[in-house]
Amino acid sequence: MTEAPAPAPLPNGNETVEICITSPAKVNSFGVWENPASPSEMFTYSLPLLEIQMLFVFSITHIIYAILKPFGITFFASQMFAGMILGPAMLGSIEGFYDTFYNKELGLETIETAAVFGFGIFLFLMGVKMDSKMAFKTTRRATVIGIVSILSPFVVGLTVYQVYKLPNESTNLKVERLLGITIESLTAFSVVACLLSELKILNSEMGRLALSSAAISDLTSLVLVYTIALAEAWSVSPLFALLHAGIMILFILVVFMVFRPLMFWIIKETPQGRPIKNAHIALVIMLAIGCGLFTHWHNKSALYGPFIFGLAVPDGPPLGSALVEKFECFVTGVFLPVYVTTSTMRVKPNVTFSDLTTTKFCIVFAVTTFLAKFISCCVASSWRMMPLKESLAFSLIMCSKGIVELSYFSTFRDTEIISDAVFSLLTLGILLNATIFPVLVKRLYDPVSRKDVACQKRNLIQLKPDSELRILACIHAPEHVPALIDVLDIICPTKESHNVVYALHLIELAGRDSPVFIAHDKNKSADSFENIIAFNRYEQNNRGLVKVNTFTAISPSKLMQEDICSLALNKQTSLVFLPFHKKWSLDGSVEVEDNALRNLNCNVLDRPPCSVGILVDRRRKPLKSSSYSIGMLFLGGKDDREALTLAKRIAHDRRVNMTVVRISSGEGYDNILDWDTMLDAEMLKDIKQNAVRNGCNIKYMEVVSMHGPQTAKTIRSLAGDYDVIIVGRRYGVESVQTMGLSEWSEFPELGVIGDILSSTDFDCRAIVLVVQQLHVDGNRQ
Repeated sequence: MTEAPAPAPLPNGNETVEICITSPAKVNSFGVWENPASPSEMFTYSLPLLEIQMLFVFSITHIIYAILKPFGITFFASQMFAGMILGPAMLGSIEGFYDTFYNKELGLETIETAAVFGFGIFLFLMGVKMDSKMAFKTTRRATVIGIVSILSPFVVGLTVYQVYKLPNESTNLKVERLLGITIESLTAFSVVACLLSELKILNSEMGRLALSSAAISDLTSLVLVYTIALAEAWSVSPLFALLHAGIMILFILVVFMVFRPLMFWIIKETPQGRPIKNAHIALVIMLAIGCGLFTHWHNKSALYGPFIFGLAVPDGPPLGSALVEKFECFVTGVFLPVYVTTSTMRVKPNVTFSDLTTTKFCIVFAVTTFLAKFISCCVASSWRMMPLKESLAFSLIMCSKGIVELSYFSTFRDTEIISDAVFSLLTLGILLNATIFPVLVKRLYDPVSRKDVACQKRNLIQLKPDSELRILACIHAPEHVPALIDVLDIICPTKESHNVVYALHLIELAGRDSPVFIAHDKNKSADSFENIIAFNRYEQNNRGLVKVNTFTAISPSKLMQEDICSLALNKQTSLVFLPFHKKWSLDGSVEVEDNALRNLNCNVLDRPPCSVGILVDRRRKPLKSSSYSIGMLFLGGKDDREALTLAKRIAHDRRVNMTVVRISSGEGYDNILDWDTMLDAEMLKDIKQNAVRNGCNIKYMEVVSMHGPQTAKTIRSLAGDYDVIIVGRRYGVESVQTMGLSEWSEFPELGVIGDILSSTDFDCRAIVLVVQQLHVDGNRQ
């Protein structure tokens, strides 16, 4: 019987290596009842651990944000602060918390995997929302700023690198330092867009310039980073570099030449006004994940693929907006805070300052690259005489750091290209940047105060008799156009005093980051939106007396007032027309109610660029073009005097029969000689004496009302006699005639009288125009 041969010696000699693998994987626990003596054992399972980790992240993030928000700290900075608190610097140093949150078997791998996957989807959505064509349609100023903002810090950073270069520097140290310099020189479009959105200056003049410059900088940085990577690969192996470049070019061609036409086919197959099919949405998301898998296989980060594929998706409705609507809330609300927090948790205070040479280099190149970018952007933005404060704020925006830079550092730390010490130092630099810069920008740039200074005396009363009347007419939907055209048609222009109308079509921004402002060319009908073609016809019908300019603004609904105010200030308009947020059907019931439009109207009224008129269209048939019966209800006050000034201008039209109804409180109150009463009497003087010039057909009648219910009854009896009713807003003004009515007011933005005329209980069949004057003191009546 032969003996069995001796076993082969172990590769490690007599040493024994023990590897423990739990099989099957511990995912779902049995709860606290699995081991009542040690309930924390449930957190040795991956799902309960993931849930408790996410719960800690969300709770601490929102608590910190609630505390720091009044100081101007952004939500991104709050997420990083939460990571510092949960990390080894604070709670992570507590043994009991560490054993639960940093489970020795599972660690942070599960939550980090979920976070990176979610961040990949976030980058895909950022690509969808980014208008890549903006980089090729920007002004020369934005192009210069975008290129200078990345080249100047990069050149300065290379100079610092040469100064601190070690004699026998390793390749790893060289790559680490060059990558740090390159990332510090970036201006990420997504970071700038998120910052501008949080500061609510996305569609301001400075915000548009920052977005255009950031788009140029982003494109330049992609070319620069890829050129550096290709040069490094060429130095190792030219053949490998060519193969690498060829595969990436082929990937980009497939994305834009195959996948992009496929998505246009999906849009073509979707009927007009119908949503994108769920199957098509799922197909696009699967392609995005597949692109991430490909770039990961190609020795690149899995985050590149989804972003490049997102750039190929047609932005805006219907496909881009559908993707953003379905995924953005969950991604930005769940995955993004987890990614930022878990990335910041990797900061290790004990190794941050362990190597003084590394610490010194990181601080020096971070400071010098910031100064180079800040100074160059400040000089370039002052090219066309931008005020110093705005130039400083703009430069800070272009120097801002955020989630894109954090993701770069986190990825390179995972692949061990940069050390823990460098990662910790540069991450702390991002935290410092994200904490201080937004606060400074708020202090330096306040578009609201600029408007308050610029819009002094922009009302109808201050207009000279022979000056042209400039009106901004805002449109949201096709049903708003007829009432606006009818009211504009009765505001009588003359040869001495023309009307200049600026028609602004407001569209909610969906599926993109960049707001768009379009000035339409009348000679190119294809460039005009259907909703504003009627305004061009209105100009043709009043040739020589009316001039119309049409615009379209695509911006977030919460910031649309910025477009209205900016255009009104730039064009020096005296009156803005806003449509009411309700639409009535033919039977008098409410058909549509748009609360977003109501919020917009209230925002404009709170900070008006000039006098404002809200149009409430309750007609059931169009106005007759041969004659108009118009009533003006006058109770007194600044808004009523502004409304009366408009009524006098309208009365110049020979087709108009104007009736001014003075609702007074009786002799005992009208004899009070205060300043407002004297101004009211002066405004009504020529009407009472029938001395209005130019052959105006104005009748005057006076009604006495001793209390609110009597005023409401009077209005009910008069409202059916007119095609158009003009009233002043008189918001917050209490008088005998309206006493008690404000308690029942449903829409304060219309004032007491306007609210009565727009009530569903009131059978009004006229256009109601509610006027608020821009008060010179900046306060509402």
